Amino acid sequence: EAYLFDGGTCPPVEELCALASQIRDKGKGKIVTFSPKVFIPLTHLCRDFCGYCTFRHSPDTAPSLYMTPEEVLAVAKAGERLGCTEALFTLGERPEQRYPEARQWLSDRGYATTLEYLTEMCRLVMGDTGLMPHANPGTMSRRELAALQPYNPSMGLMLESTSPRLYQEGGPHEFAPSKRPRVRLRTMELAGELGIPFTTGLLIGIGETRRERIDAFLEIRALHRTYGHIQEVIVQNFRAKPATPMEEADDASADELLWTVAVGRILLGPDVNLQVPPNLSASDYPAYLDAGINDWGGVSPLTIDFVNPEAPWPALPDLQRNTRDKGFELKPRLPVYPEYFMGAMQWLPEPLRAKATSLADEDGYVKGGMERYAGRN
Repeated sequence: EAYLFDGGTCPPVEELCALASQIRDKGKGKIVTFSPKVFIPLTHLCRDFCGYCTFRHSPDTAPSLYMTPEEVLAVAKAGERLGCTEALFTLGERPEQRYPEARQWLSDRGYATTLEYLTEMCRLVMGDTGLMPHANPGTMSRRELAALQPYNPSMGLMLESTSPRLYQEGGPHEFAPSKRPRVRLRTMELAGELGIPFTTGLLIGIGETRRERIDAFLEIRALHRTYGHIQEVIVQNFRAKPATPMEEADDASADELLWTVAVGRILLGPDVNLQVPPNLSASDYPAYLDAGINDWGGVSPLTIDFVNPEAPWPALPDLQRNTRDKGFELKPRLPVYPEYFMGAMQWLPEPLRAKATSLADEDGYVKGGMERYAGRN
């Protein structure tokens, strides 16, 4: 039945969007959220080479091998002063497996792996600031997830795609072993077994077909039906970047993104939170409210999007106005959604649940609402 959305049997995208919006309204009403965050790129080093990435660096081009604890805390505390509640840790995949410089840096400070160091930085931010970490470090083992769990109310890993063609010769993931779908799905499964609220999503326009996107949504849906832990699904559009193997590739079109978002909402149902990053769609981003999304993701008043540095965040007053003009109320949220800590005892360890509750209002959104950010861009 899901494959009916691919090919000549698929209704026009306008009809798909109308249906997706009805489904979204049934589950989420007219509230649209975003997470006020700081972006902490703990390291740009990475063992993988993806055909579209400008985030990764090697030791000779990286601004530094790793951010120091002092640098991490400085960013987190600056974000706290601006009303942020999320510290998004993004980093390359296991760079110590490729670069001796990374191994030496970690060893000199008493760490065996990048994930051990990440765990300590999450503990530091959790204990010394009013922010809550959200770690997005790539594939993880059960032990690594469990080590991060006490300091992260949620974690994330983009599935991107389940297409096997993308890691074949000439594909964007040919030299990126951690992008194999089975290892990413296994990380997501382990997070479900451990009861970790989890963010994942699709990257569209990197060579996959519509049917393969449907397959990816079905894999995510199956995991969520089993464990209930998929707190958020991101639909992110590919944007070609200079000095990458895919710099001449076409960006994902607005029609493809609308189709994917609408089909995602229809397949995932009314209760899953569905996001499109507004900075990757420029002035067109309000259109995706008509396709069934209910979240804009992380938006920072302080730091750039280090994965997409060419794409600035919309100013919060503009985001609020554009959301309101579509008939929705914009609310700031924590890195963990309300349904995972408001009256739900099984998801967060007590210290995390206590901190989340202290930062939230009676409905589970950030205390103070949009007035907290009045006058700030």
